[in-house]
Amino acid sequence: MLPKTKPPSIDYVIRKISDERTLALFNSIAHSDGNRSLAKLRKFLTKKKYYTRISGLMDTGLIKRHRGEYSLTLFGKLVYDSQMIIGKALTYYGKLNAIEEIETVYGATISKAELAQLINALIDSDQIKDSIMKPMYRTRDSIVPS
Repeated sequence: MLPKTKPPSIDYVIRKISDERTLALFNSIAHSDGNRSLAKLRKFLTKKKYYTRISGLMDTGLIKRHRGEYSLTLFGKLVYDSQMIIGKALTYYGKLNAIEEIETVYGATISKAELAQLINALIDSDQIKDSIMKPMYRTRDSIVPS
């Protein structure tokens, strides 16, 4: 039986990957074919900085080491996929702002169907469309998709 461990907090995970070089290391592990691609990153980091970053990624449960090679954990894969969604959303940043501006200006006079038509015309990613078209409601602690 596996020991139960307390999961890291969201802010702890985000802090660990917020450093540009740590994020590059994390992404390299996600795309790596063994440790060959990590060797390139080692050139830009001292040995201590490299292993400090590796240790931090392991402490958060994002990566694991098996037979001398690093790979993403299942949790790490989910975090990586979430990061890819953020990256994709950034490519639509201007269009998302335009949609929000139209919502603000026209408010209740724009129907949901017209808004959906606008979103479909501007956004070609089903994943992004699905996310922004989900109704949202507030709870005491956070905003939760309905």
